[in-house]
Amino acid sequence: MMELEVTQAAISDAEALVGLINSAYRGDISRQGWTTEADLLDGRRIDLTGILALLADANCVFIIARQNGKLMGSVQLQRSNQFVQFSMLAVEPGLQGKGTGKRLLLEAEQTAHKIWGITHFIMDVISLRSELIAFYQRCGYRKTAMYQDFPPDCALWTAKVSGLQLERLEKRL
Repeated sequence: MMELEVTQAAISDAEALVGLINSAYRGDISRQGWTTEADLLDGRRIDLTGILALLADANCVFIIARQNGKLMGSVQLQRSNQFVQFSMLAVEPGLQGKGTGKRLLLEAEQTAHKIWGITHFIMDVISLRSELIAFYQRCGYRKTAMYQDFPPDCALWTAKVSGLQLERLEKRL
């Protein structure tokens, strides 16, 4: 695995986070990696306004990974009373499959436990993403049989596939 510096994101990382997350999930560049949603959704995953709002939220933390100063990966942690929800796990598309995502997920779990004392983690994954669900299962997450409809189209994205659902996964330390 490449040498990475893993830290918490700051407001100054906002624009780089937007670029990384969108490149990992949407558009043609996302096809370089295996986490693309380009066949399921058009548009962007997040915009600068959304990232800035999350970075200003006291219950939200982004863990980021840099190599030689360049942002290579990130994951969002959102605290609630009983669990921490992880989302937007993103790795530079051309660098996926080299352990960065797994390392970020482990760092997220450790950070959630350290700063909030929480050991119950959840995430919602598009149910059609069987390869992504399998990755999370290899990291110790389990299916909960809980589903919800994918959020409706908005100014950021448009669904290419009807009836998308999110499947809840969880892990307890």
